[in-house]
Amino acid sequence: MKRTVAVLSLVLLWSCTKKESSDQNTLSPEAKKIESINTVRQKMNDSIAIKNQQNKFKDLSGDHQLKFSSDEAAALKGTLTFTKTGRDLYDVSGKASSGKNTLSVKGTVKRVSEKHLNFEGEIVQNINGNTYKRTDKTTFFDEGKGNFWRLQNKINGSGFVDHIDIYF
Repeated sequence: MKRTVAVLSLVLLWSCTKKESSDQNTLSPEAKKIESINTVRQKMNDSIAIKNQQNKFKDLSGDHQLKFSSDEAAALKGTLTFTKTGRDLYDVSGKASSGKNTLSVKGTVKRVSEKHLNFEGEIVQNINGNTYKRTDKTTFFDEGKGNFWRLQNKINGSGFVDHIDIYF
């Protein structure tokens, strides 16, 4: 009797277990169409994302010469480093110095045309013991006078004209 109950229990357990059919793993024709459409859409979206990261203009990544000249001080020379962060968008930082006179630039640049760089950040000048800080949004513009973009906000806090140039 005990044997019959044990055999009967095993048969019931085996018959009650869920069996996977091979039909459940296959997709219906409609599901296959949807899956293929989704695959094509994903490829298109990936290619659009890659295109959106490509610059419209020449890549500026790397080091560029930074120059400062003014009526009140000797010229300063240094380096400004561009690090690409997006489509025609760069983080910039650099310094120019000569003796005790210094110029430091830190911020972001968005290249909006071949001739225009929009700058947002901080430009700090320490000239002849006077410190002047620029924090407004401003533009560097290729005026056609050489291979450089010149800061368009040229008047400093002392009323002197400063030329801050980024060479390309």
